[in-house]
Amino acid sequence: MNNDITARPYPHGRSPDPADRPARLRVGVVGTGRVGPTLAAALALAGHSVVAASGVSEASRRRAEELLPGVPLVTPQEVIAASDLTLLTVPDDALEALVRGLAETGAIKAGQLLVHASGRYGVGVLEPATRAGALPLALHPVMTFTGSTVDLERLAGCSFGVTSPEVLRPVAEALVVEMGGEPEWIEEQDRALYHVALANGANHLVTLVAQSIELLGAAGVRAPGRMLGPLLGAALDNALRAGDHALTGPVARGDAGTVAAHVAELRRVSPEALAAYVAMARLTADRALNAGLLKAEAAEALLGVLAEGGRP
Repeated sequence: MNNDITARPYPHGRSPDPADRPARLRVGVVGTGRVGPTLAAALALAGHSVVAASGVSEASRRRAEELLPGVPLVTPQEVIAASDLTLLTVPDDALEALVRGLAETGAIKAGQLLVHASGRYGVGVLEPATRAGALPLALHPVMTFTGSTVDLERLAGCSFGVTSPEVLRPVAEALVVEMGGEPEWIEEQDRALYHVALANGANHLVTLVAQSIELLGAAGVRAPGRMLGPLLGAALDNALRAGDHALTGPVARGDAGTVAAHVAELRRVSPEALAAYVAMARLTADRALNAGLLKAEAAEALLGVLAEGGRP
């Protein structure tokens, strides 16, 4: 395998002509879910050659056909045999067993780049393959994927959580830049904390927004998404700029009476949403108090209302 991928640096944000690059890799994908085909397609746009993929479900096969047209679908062992760089983009809980199985069957090639895109893991999960001579990289795109061509556009400027042995760091960073991303170095021991921070923000945001849409619908709002869009967009922008100092609303103001009305209405309309509201309101009150936005006496009354609201 030609490892001269780092022979020529490429500044972030630049998209050099693929023909101008010295090292082209044969890329394979094991797991054609929403992420793998997108990353492979991005590498193809950078001039690498996607030579093989593996996928089981019909949805996976359709994604491969859309994003990787003409790429043969074969077994994972055949993908590895055909490629210089293999993307292992299976679900987190399946990754460890996959790597162990590939190593035990002798499928791993010495000098082969083995890349996973899991946020949870660093390169430790690739240890069985590393012992067999593989070069391990963890490249996690900080983005939500649809499994369609729109994802390629979203990779532009997307951060990647990168973990690798120090000697492979230039290779990892070069691959991320080639895919249009921005590398962010994450230490092996910090991967779980890094991942929970992302999941807590992105996944729970979806839950909160969907819940708000349902409650607005119950209140008779005909276009809850249109109503929420500008509000949530402004709140997100303010939070990214100012952190806790962007807090507004009855909890941050200490309006215990309003919060009590919220609790009573949720208990009536949506008891399943009440526990989440109380938990988030308590956390919001604590953060507003620590930021100096909420006075201690107002916080005491507010927390009393929330304590009552949290009881069945």
